[in-house]
Amino acid sequence: MTPSRDISRLIEIMAALRTPVTGCPWDLEQNFATIAPYTIEEAYEVVDAIDRGDLGDLCEELGDLLLQVVFHAQMASEQNAFAFGDVVEAITRKMIRRHPHVFADKEGNLASSHVKEVWDRIKAEEKAERAARRPPEATPAHKSLLAGVKAGQPALTRAMELQRKASTVGFDWNNPRAVLAKIREEADEIEAALDRGDKQEIAEETGDLMFALVNLARHVDADPEAALRATNAKFERRFSFIERALEAQGRTLEQASLAEMDALWNAAKGEPAASSNSQERRS
Repeated sequence: MTPSRDISRLIEIMAALRTPVTGCPWDLEQNFATIAPYTIEEAYEVVDAIDRGDLGDLCEELGDLLLQVVFHAQMASEQNAFAFGDVVEAITRKMIRRHPHVFADKEGNLASSHVKEVWDRIKAEEKAERAARRPPEATPAHKSLLAGVKAGQPALTRAMELQRKASTVGFDWNNPRAVLAKIREEADEIEAALDRGDKQEIAEETGDLMFALVNLARHVDADPEAALRATNAKFERRFSFIERALEAQGRTLEQASLAEMDALWNAAKGEPAASSNSQERRS
């Protein structure tokens, strides 16, 4: 088996990995559910390469993401559900249908401002067609306003979309300070749950607090996902400062006390962000 620029070689490799007896034991153990987290992870790796402006990494990460598509298609093929070719046909059909201004004269030449309008209309038509193909028992009797918010999105993104959708009918806070009061309320509820020692309640209240924080981000026009990524980078940068400072003293993290690490953490706050190549227990 040799590398190739032909997609068929990747499909062959995946089929070989999934072949009983001669294939890879790990690959053979996987199913849609166990692979799903890796699919999400690879999508984030693509975003990270884009954020860093590293086109070499982007090429590699796109390959990793493509592998996820091939993996899922191979498992589906084994169940006689669909194959990789069906995936390609479905998306090409969809793209042709959603761009009538490019692939057909029906819509004529559209201004960019009208392209999304056409896209959304055709998406709605496709969604209605899929719903019509489902058996009656699979279609809920009640059509929720929130039904259009995709379930497969990252939790932070989906929380933002759920809130935006609800806000279209006036179910929303009036200003950021009202949301801030809700955040304080949720923090108090976590404290009460901690006093009771109920782990399930603590987890639930923590989720409520995170949902409120997303609401605050929305009201101040901040992307919660981007904001958290920036804070992650800040945490890494400052923690790296602690490691470097201790290393200069000939010591390890395990040899330092919490008080010493706290002091170094506070010192790291005054260090310029560009001084570390790394991308916050404390803020």
